[in-house]
Amino acid sequence: MNWDQIEGNWKQFTGQAKQQWGELTDDDIAQANGDREVLEGKIQERYGDDKEEARRKVDEWIASL
Repeated sequence: MNWDQIEGNWKQFTGQAKQQWGELTDDDIAQANGDREVLEGKIQERYGDDKEEARRKVDEWIASL
């Protein structure tokens, strides 16, 4: 799985993203709209992570799909 696949099928992955990051709101997920940088920014906001930690979490999520 790579980000291009996720981005192209974002609506199919929104449920999995919500399950992975329960503190993200529906609006957060909608605003991301498949944009990895926006998703990472929302993770940073909600979880207090730095940029590298948010990137690592997204990488791990992609690998688990």
